Amino acid sequence: MDIVQEAKQFEENTSGFKSKNERIIASKRAKELILAINERYKKTKDGALMDLMKRLTAIKRKAEKRLNTRPRI
Repeated sequence: MDIVQEAKQFEENTSGFKSKNERIIASKRAKELILAINERYKKTKDGALMDLMKRLTAIKRKAEKRLNTRPRI
């Protein structure tokens, strides 16, 4: 499957991360997709790829923000 299609499918299927494990998996998968798309972007300089990477980064940050909770005192 093409990396862009995988990224779009990942973007559509991420709806609220229920467990800590799901957040970790989603964060790692988003990072893999971003890095793979970035390699293609370096060669083509396609603006659509940059937009896709930005959307995936937002999903990744959302998942990571929920992972890094503050300790309660």
